[in-house]
Amino acid sequence: MLEIRNLSVSFGQTRILNDINLTLTRGEPLALIGESGTGKTTLGRSIIGLGDGECTGEILYRGRNLLALTAKEMAKIRWNQIAMVFQNVENALNPLYTILDQVMEPMVEHGLFNRREAKIRAGELLKRVGISPDFYSFYPHQLSGGQKQRALIAMALANDPELLIMDEPTSSLDPITKAEIIKLLKQIGRQHTMLVITHDFSTAAALAQKTAVLYGGRIMELGPTGLILSGPKHPYTRGLLRAYPNMTTTKDLQGIPGRLSRPNRGCPFAPRCTQSTPACSQTCPELIENGGRMVACHLGGIVPLLEVKNVGKSFGRLRALERINLTLYEGETVAVVGESGSGKTTLARIITGSSEPTEGQIFLNGRPVERRGKDFYRQVQMIYQNPAESISHRQTVLEAVSEPLEIHKMGDRTERREKVKRVLEEVELSAAEEFLLTYPHHLSGGEAQRVAIARALILAPKLLIADEPTSALDPSVQAKILRLLLNLQEKKGLAMLLITHDIAMARKVSDRIVVLKKGRIVEEGPSHIISSAPQHPYTKSLLAAAPTLEIDRAGFDLQYVEKCSTA
Repeated sequence: MLEIRNLSVSFGQTRILNDINLTLTRGEPLALIGESGTGKTTLGRSIIGLGDGECTGEILYRGRNLLALTAKEMAKIRWNQIAMVFQNVENALNPLYTILDQVMEPMVEHGLFNRREAKIRAGELLKRVGISPDFYSFYPHQLSGGQKQRALIAMALANDPELLIMDEPTSSLDPITKAEIIKLLKQIGRQHTMLVITHDFSTAAALAQKTAVLYGGRIMELGPTGLILSGPKHPYTRGLLRAYPNMTTTKDLQGIPGRLSRPNRGCPFAPRCTQSTPACSQTCPELIENGGRMVACHLGGIVPLLEVKNVGKSFGRLRALERINLTLYEGETVAVVGESGSGKTTLARIITGSSEPTEGQIFLNGRPVERRGKDFYRQVQMIYQNPAESISHRQTVLEAVSEPLEIHKMGDRTERREKVKRVLEEVELSAAEEFLLTYPHHLSGGEAQRVAIARALILAPKLLIADEPTSALDPSVQAKILRLLLNLQEKKGLAMLLITHDIAMARKVSDRIVVLKKGRIVEEGPSHIISSAPQHPYTKSLLAAAPTLEIDRAGFDLQYVEKCSTA
């Protein structure tokens, strides 16, 4: 029905949209998702001929290029065949007219109905979208936000258009009203094709069969909505999902480092990407097929950073690990969970090279790890359960944190000192001279662990392996350390392999959980699925044993009600 070919929109020297190619098929609603400023609304306004920028390319509707039409020709299509529900309801409605008059206006203006007929149809449309006749004579300022949104939808439907463009139809609504509007739009979507512009993933999931993820004026990922939301392939899509609050996820919210920019060349997301390469800043990637969807990435999408293939470990007759297969992707956090003796630490030590596997192979960046030299340890670092394992009691904080730089011969003494100060500040420690000269035994447990994290970060690794990094700390310090690790991952694009026996903690910080029992992986999957719908009996037992705060709700609620009534 609508085909967009190589559409670009510029405002002066700034390109808001860049070579957009999209197809809308009748009966197949499409969602456009992205941060504010990515070009979503500009695309919608360009389709109906209300864009302010300079447009190039083609927007083909029923074979006609809308960009080549005169203003008069476009006016005949707008509201009759293509209509748009604008984002800002306050500005979209005229404060001087009742809502009945405003729904009538498109019908009368286009000569489709006389005023008497238009009044009858307007009333029918308002009733259809859920507005009672008692409100027909009301002005916009007398309506609730949900009623205004319904009135705008009725206006868009006035001339029975074939294509509806919905710009943030639920963004300013409360959850109950939002659910009502989505239900209404689902009904409307059976008779009209919809382009849904939104930053709300739940709206896209409810209304659209396909989703296009927009960033910096380009499409980053395009495909079936369910596939994209359940398993994003582009780092930007994954970042958006991590930042979206919803009732199905368990991991704490994370943002995307940096801010939206439009570089003159290369991939627009490259400055914020966890896996950016030199090629990313030079040329813009084309959309290529990956796992049932299209992805614009020079590397084909989110790539594996660490792969453990068929790794086993024996200590004499004791089998500690049995054919372990595990993949950790760029910028991802995976928690390996199990009781003591399940093989978690053995796995971590094999990855870092402090123990050799009996069989199997470790891969880093797609290449087998034959030996672990300086190149390996620039990319992979470990945080131990006890800071004393990585910090010598004979070294000051300065000496302990700067030692990896000295081993790798990175910078002179002054440069190393300055880098130590920067890293200490990143882990929220003092960079004052007094602290630099402090010995580990003068530090608290939390401070010592932060120093250990700083030492691991000093080489700017891509992967952190954290072996029970908070188990020896009190809950308050533990929470701060975990929040620190999440912040560092967000800021630096780190991947993390978290070794822990605490599944309650794992679900808050990890993207995926791997459950280990007696050296075997018995279950793995997204953290929210593992923690809410475990399949293996051992996983269920771990969850059952996790700490909870039990409250006698009946007694608590009764006491609360009594206090309120007394007050």
